[in-house]
Amino acid sequence: MASKTHEPVQLGPEPAEPVTCARCGTPAPGGTPPPTWTCSVENGRRQYFCDACARANIRAIEGRLDSAWW
Repeated sequence: MASKTHEPVQLGPEPAEPVTCARCGTPAPGGTPPPTWTCSVENGRRQYFCDACARANIRAIEGRLDSAWW
């Protein structure tokens, strides 16, 4: 069998504007998200969540619920 089962999703480059938490609006230090922030792709859009918001909603994040539900 030489057929492909799926194609990898190509996301665009990182946004040029500074990153902020999609939940509370906290700006990322230095304009880029630190490794402790969570990145989620919802409806083709990349969203970042700060440490506090990610910690408060970890079960919903791990359950892959859209952020609109939590």
